[in-house]
Amino acid sequence: MKILIYGLNYAPELTGTGKYTAEMAESLVRNGHEVRVICAPPYYPEWRVAPGYSAWRYRRETVRGVRIWRAPIWVPKRPGGAARMLHLLSFAASSLPVLLCHAWWRPHVVMTIAPSLMNAPAAWVLARLTRAKSWLHIQDFEVDAAFELGLLRSARAAAIARSIERTVLRRFDVVSSISDRMIRRAFDKGVEGARLFSLPNWVDTQQIFPLGRSSDYRQLLGIADSATVVLYSGNMGAKQGIEILGWAAEKLRCHTDIVFVFCGNGASKADLETRCTALKNCRFLSLQPAERLNELLNLADIHVLPQRNDAADLVMPSKLTGMLASGRAIIAMARVGTELSNVVSSRGVVVPPEDVKALVAAIKSLAGDPRHRAMLGAAARRFAQGKLSPASVLGRLDEKLMSLCDALAREKQERSPSAAMRARNAEIAVTIAEIEKVE
Repeated sequence: MKILIYGLNYAPELTGTGKYTAEMAESLVRNGHEVRVICAPPYYPEWRVAPGYSAWRYRRETVRGVRIWRAPIWVPKRPGGAARMLHLLSFAASSLPVLLCHAWWRPHVVMTIAPSLMNAPAAWVLARLTRAKSWLHIQDFEVDAAFELGLLRSARAAAIARSIERTVLRRFDVVSSISDRMIRRAFDKGVEGARLFSLPNWVDTQQIFPLGRSSDYRQLLGIADSATVVLYSGNMGAKQGIEILGWAAEKLRCHTDIVFVFCGNGASKADLETRCTALKNCRFLSLQPAERLNELLNLADIHVLPQRNDAADLVMPSKLTGMLASGRAIIAMARVGTELSNVVSSRGVVVPPEDVKALVAAIKSLAGDPRHRAMLGAAARRFAQGKLSPASVLGRLDEKLMSLCDALAREKQERSPSAAMRARNAEIAVTIAEIEKVE
């Protein structure tokens, strides 16, 4: 089966959408499919094109059996509202010729990844031109997020953008997303239930697992074995509400046995570092190599997952899967009733978004109760093993793709001249039988 994947982000990006898109593509290749990817050069979460790549050149490469076409993209130094729109538009424009050139390849499925939704109309057109099935996978409801997080503010622009979004969503043969609440949001935007498909992010529990010993990062960062480490690892951007962790660290500065470690990059990192400059209970790391991820996640005694109040159910943090698999306690900031709250509440601690007092109280409580931390971590690990394994999630994906392939074969047969002739002959036979009945 020939599958074309079209989206901004791809490996060697270590976090977010790029990581999952690459793992999905490589899994499909291992299952015998022919996979091509059109993407941008790696730039996330640093918002800087990675060494060895160019922001302005087209490039082709093959990685683990996946053929990759990279198109130019403009990467702003400060990814605010208007700059972010231009950023997305630059890739949509530069990648369009590459996309259309794949019409001759005649893929069976054209899958586009959101973000960015700007790519979706062209992907749908290509699918129709080649009579392929069109698939939209939503990692992030970016239109809702842009306005509800205040990245864009015009009410008129919001109405226009949401109207376009609804129109686009309804056109695709399959619309998938990473959580039940996000699937429900797509349904509310007009997507038929029969076209919706749940495709949660996964985690390899054989690569991410409890070490049963102190992480090497403790020695690297000069953290005593007796200290409780509160770890945030991931992108540091507007949606994360990362600034609240700086406030929490400041309120706990007198608790020398509690150390905050912030690992990652992003637009908000510099502000967080400035806020924490005078705090001796804070450590900072840049994004670590993928092969060190398990060692890093095992540094945590407590994982923290901040979230802005207005981001509830617009995104399902991809970093959560690794936290669960590591078997460490988790504190998530989420409103009651959201999917994030539902996932974490029975195997971690949930506090209200942007409530520093509640966050500090939860950290102090867990820091003083190692037995409770261990119990929560074990429950999180069991959930990851049972619900989020690649075999389970990607196996369902492959089954869905094969069902689309079968549907394509049936449609092709129905369009064939012989099928049309058989249908016509059947109509003639029915007509003759009706005439004879009358006579």
